[in-house]
Amino acid sequence: MSTRTAVVTGASSGIGEATARELAKQGYHVYVGARRVDRLRELADEIGGTALELDVTSDESVRVFTDAIETANVLVNNAGGAKGLATVAEADLDDWRWMWETNVLGTLRMTKALLPKLIASGDGLIVTITSVAAFHAYDNGSGYTSAKHAQAVLHRTLRGELLGQPVRLTEIAPGAVETEFSLVRFGGDTDRAATVYQGIDPLVAQDIAEIVAFAASRPPHVNLDQIIVKPRDQADPGRFARRA
Repeated sequence: MSTRTAVVTGASSGIGEATARELAKQGYHVYVGARRVDRLRELADEIGGTALELDVTSDESVRVFTDAIETANVLVNNAGGAKGLATVAEADLDDWRWMWETNVLGTLRMTKALLPKLIASGDGLIVTITSVAAFHAYDNGSGYTSAKHAQAVLHRTLRGELLGQPVRLTEIAPGAVETEFSLVRFGGDTDRAATVYQGIDPLVAQDIAEIVAFAASRPPHVNLDQIIVKPRDQADPGRFARRA
């Protein structure tokens, strides 16, 4: 029996890195992709996977990455992120372009490129990491929330378009997860990033990785369509129970 393969984008840190480890524990050969190749190689060496440079905002990078993968059973669309917290009136168009290219078109590029191989596997799974921001709008977050809504609709549309094909689709929508997410959003400002999680017990990358692995371990007839996961201290994107 041939080894099952999984592809994880944005795998150089956070949820992607933790997910790669969990899938490797299940026996998958994991292809890890991201721009920070040095970190990818360390991860691949640890889990017995394959590290390949990947920029999901580049057509050519996605083509080279996916051409190097002969077969695929699982695709985890994890690459994404936010930039800035601006009002609509003060929106930075470059930030918006980055968020849409990374979250929406990045997911589209990867899914289009690997879909034939996922179908050919006879039991494919596409996991897309969206966000609670794919369900709610909040002040100063229109760039990110609109991108996550679009990414989620792309994924949810596939559920009908692929009906009858041997491919399952799982959307995982996390709330506050303490990773490099806020550091990227605030341009490397560690103090500002730390305030996001102040006074709460946030989720960690491992929490999401274990959910991805659980979805991947279900038998072929079981499709976990949508999983929303938040820390106990969070009700919605902007509503937290913070302790002093």
